[in-house]
Amino acid sequence: MSHGRGTGRAGWWAAAVLLAAGPGAGQDDPRPPAPGPAPATSAPAEGEGPWSLARALSLPPWLHLEGVQRTRYEHLFNQFRAGAPGDDRALALRTNLLAEVRLEPVRLGAEVQDSRLYFVDDDTPVGTTDGNALELLQGYARLDLGRLLPWEGEGHLRAGRFTLDLGSRRLMARNRFRNTINAFTGVEGSWTTADGWTALGFAALPVHRRPTDRDDLVDNDVVLDRERLEVVFWGVGLSSPPLTPLGLVVEAYLLGLRERDGRDLATADRRLVTPGARARRTPRRGEVDLELEAMLQVGRSRRGAAASDRRDLDHLAWALHASAGYTFDVAGSPRLVAQLDVASGDRDPTDGRNGRFDPLFGARRFELGPTGLWGAIPRSNVITPGLRLELRPHDDVQVLAVYRPFWLAERRDAWTAARVQDPSGRSGRFVGHQLELAGRWEVVPGVVRLEAGVTALLRGRFAREAPGTNPGDPVHLHAQVEVSF
Repeated sequence: MSHGRGTGRAGWWAAAVLLAAGPGAGQDDPRPPAPGPAPATSAPAEGEGPWSLARALSLPPWLHLEGVQRTRYEHLFNQFRAGAPGDDRALALRTNLLAEVRLEPVRLGAEVQDSRLYFVDDDTPVGTTDGNALELLQGYARLDLGRLLPWEGEGHLRAGRFTLDLGSRRLMARNRFRNTINAFTGVEGSWTTADGWTALGFAALPVHRRPTDRDDLVDNDVVLDRERLEVVFWGVGLSSPPLTPLGLVVEAYLLGLRERDGRDLATADRRLVTPGARARRTPRRGEVDLELEAMLQVGRSRRGAAASDRRDLDHLAWALHASAGYTFDVAGSPRLVAQLDVASGDRDPTDGRNGRFDPLFGARRFELGPTGLWGAIPRSNVITPGLRLELRPHDDVQVLAVYRPFWLAERRDAWTAARVQDPSGRSGRFVGHQLELAGRWEVVPGVVRLEAGVTALLRGRFAREAPGTNPGDPVHLHAQVEVSF
């Protein structure tokens, strides 16, 4: 890590103007998909769309092959995490290759992921969310149920190692922006009736990414991931078709996580049940769209994963998302969205209760800003309204601008993204103003995409005064190219 003088506000505003002048974007799709498994990659299927490796190799119709290679450079000026002042940088490479044998109604699939880091400074904070060299991300057998069951509808049952998007992706997701991807080993399935109702369920062991040692990670050492019987994750859900008169889709779900310490495995002994419900109306030109999701979390947990921490705490937490948008029926289809995200914190760190919401295995980039070296806004102990503008000035270009101030929900609990806490509460709640500008350009639609973005945090009182905070306003730049084949 370099520890030169941090950039001033004038400097990062100049960087923002330069990035805004050209195409680019670092955002996931701002409109999360409905419940169900995510595609393994974004490459098109054989026989349609732009160029693909499968069609170039003239593969038989029963053999499917697709892949994605992404190269991203990130630079973080004025690191905001405790104990690591200065600047950080990383070149993150992620390559995915999926092969699937399709002998209807059976499919056998395997996906290899190679996530690597380069040019990382000696004290840049990195972990298993950043690197995971040469790993079997998915390996499964899937049975399509549509022709086997007597009812009208379609569905599937899948067993093995898999990735999965659930509902809004806030609690379980196949990561898109992050350099590594959550995987699970177990069974999952869904069934959609002829009139559009979808039921789904899964029971799995989360895959623990390895290596965990920082030196091994930055050296891109290959250590096979593994499942642990000490950690079990399960869930069920139900989703409706669009319901009149507003065309709302309504979802309900129940998730469970149970973990315990094991040999060479330290956990917070979480025994959590998370029920939730969501209602949404799809964005359309000239219409108002909305989304409301409420999540409750109950059970038992410990303050941390240290082996010395043996105290079980009553866990009661909650989270809420609300947004309303309007897509203007004009050139560029601008969409303006007002948002609010709240996740509870722990009011009194010294009592026998834990009130901090646990985001489980969810994603946050699609509404809380970039992750990677950034990830300043967590989905724990936070209150953050927001104003978002999405614009498509050309069919192949998307632009995003977001403003999100954020506060701690509980002033004595931690700003978890920065690992900063003021148990006295004297530093207040306000962390700062997050500003983001990003863009995406489909250079060759469906094949080559360029993205770039700048995100900055204008520090508030807590980020200036809490113990362990660093000087300077943090600024994050990223640029990437992604090729589907």
